[in-house]
Amino acid sequence: MDRRLFMTGAVSGGLALGGPAQAQTAATTIFHGGSIRTIDDARPTAEALAVRGAAIVAVGSLEEVQAAAGRAARRVDLDGRTLLPGFFDPHGHVSMVGLQARYANLLPAPDGEGNDIAALQRITRDWMNRHAALVRDTGLVIGFGYDDSQLKERRHPTRDELDAISDAVPVLFLHQSGHLGAANGAALAAAGVGADPADPPGGVFRRKNGSREPDGVLEETALFAVMGALFTRLDAEANRQMIVEGARYYARFGYTTAQDGRSSTDTCRMMAGLAEAGALPIDILSFPDILTSTDVMATPLYRRNYQGRFRIGGVKLTLDGSPQAKTAWLSQPYFVPPEGQPASWRGYPAVTEQQALDAVDLAFANDWQIEVHANGDAAIDLMIAAVREASRKHGARDRRPVLIHGQTTRMDQLDDLKGLGIVPSFFPMHTFYWGDWHRDSVLGPRRAEFISPCGSAWRRGMRFTSHHDAPVANPDALRVLSATVTRRTRSGDILGPDERVPVEVALKAMTLWAAWQHYEDDRKGSLAPGKLADMVLLDADPVTIDPDRLAGIKVTDVYKDGRPVELS
Repeated sequence: MDRRLFMTGAVSGGLALGGPAQAQTAATTIFHGGSIRTIDDARPTAEALAVRGAAIVAVGSLEEVQAAAGRAARRVDLDGRTLLPGFFDPHGHVSMVGLQARYANLLPAPDGEGNDIAALQRITRDWMNRHAALVRDTGLVIGFGYDDSQLKERRHPTRDELDAISDAVPVLFLHQSGHLGAANGAALAAAGVGADPADPPGGVFRRKNGSREPDGVLEETALFAVMGALFTRLDAEANRQMIVEGARYYARFGYTTAQDGRSSTDTCRMMAGLAEAGALPIDILSFPDILTSTDVMATPLYRRNYQGRFRIGGVKLTLDGSPQAKTAWLSQPYFVPPEGQPASWRGYPAVTEQQALDAVDLAFANDWQIEVHANGDAAIDLMIAAVREASRKHGARDRRPVLIHGQTTRMDQLDDLKGLGIVPSFFPMHTFYWGDWHRDSVLGPRRAEFISPCGSAWRRGMRFTSHHDAPVANPDALRVLSATVTRRTRSGDILGPDERVPVEVALKAMTLWAAWQHYEDDRKGSLAPGKLADMVLLDADPVTIDPDRLAGIKVTDVYKDGRPVELS
């Protein structure tokens, strides 16, 4: 299917042009004076680049680009910095990033100060004091990003510890994985959770020792039910503000296209309204939940092209939980089981086998692209089986089903993914944030070496993408790049050296291949004539810098459709 918005262009006399009509019109801006990494195999580097309106019209030497652009073109001196295509988010949750940006930051170092439970309490009290009006208006306190694997206590905060913050206002802490949380007594009561609640399918209310009473820690669907009840206190305007704040936060890290994975119908409508009003600084690509929100797929919001920087790209299915939270569904037991669980603990699925088969079948029958969250290898087996059956039933087509995360993908599964045309979108930031935890507690030394096996996929000739799953981690593109290239853990270990890839490959996974994953590589992902002028300017060249310094590179400027994005 041809989804092109602009002419592809040609290469003539060493200069890439946007086609005859574009070549005859002077470009408005010439970028030069630094390193230009195009991510275009036909011309990997350039001395200059010209932009007219929203499109790139010429790429080549400064002399050639000046000749094509004309004397009236404005110049931007890169001052030794590096110009790249804007980063394209292959998986994240931009609407939830606004929640992260607005509420109490419980992240551990290096992204915050949440390193023990006392610190979580202090951070939340300080936030409540600074945002007293918001607490009063919503009757709700939210903290985001605590991580039991990084807390001094190596456990989750409990209901009693959240009651110590407030026993009157509902307080909800969200785990950095987004798959667990902790609630105080007021939050549980407001959500209708009694003294002995039944565990919902695909979730758990953890209990106090020797009792059926919830201790406040919530797993998977138990958390989502409490969140759903409490978040009704946030009105439509608050949710709209969070979407815009999330998009702005993405832009600060160099992203010009963000994703909202597992959107609700209401969220899709809000994002579309913001796009129509011109309120979105970057593009947002939505994948509504196939189990709850397929109604929106029958509306004009589902389209192939963006309307005011928003479009629905397909649907999302979630098969299991999180490996660092030990809820991902594995074929073999966890190295160290969670507290209170037997040595045989393998996590659990989020849906039944039949639900998974039916969901993938529905997507294939309607020609919807489907992205499937599967972290554990047992969940990946189920995805493979579902795609194989749906392909048999509906015939082979270029549907590009996407495996989201695929943390514990086995080598035999990589072969299946390639054979079935499943695109792996890996989460290599785990090697930094939780690599030591995976090695010592989650998977053990042998299996941990192969989490997010980018190197093995690349050696098989597969296009893969790499993401941050924000707000699970900050939407920090340079941290994604660093983790994909170095796989260095917090302790300095290199987790799975054979799964590292060269920086040029890692950059493709965040730009051109990410755009290809979503059928947008004809207009995004590389700096080439005819493509959108979605660009990011860095203070150092990621190709030439010491790989161990990649995470420290700073984003200085971002351009969307040829215009600078406000990053403050």
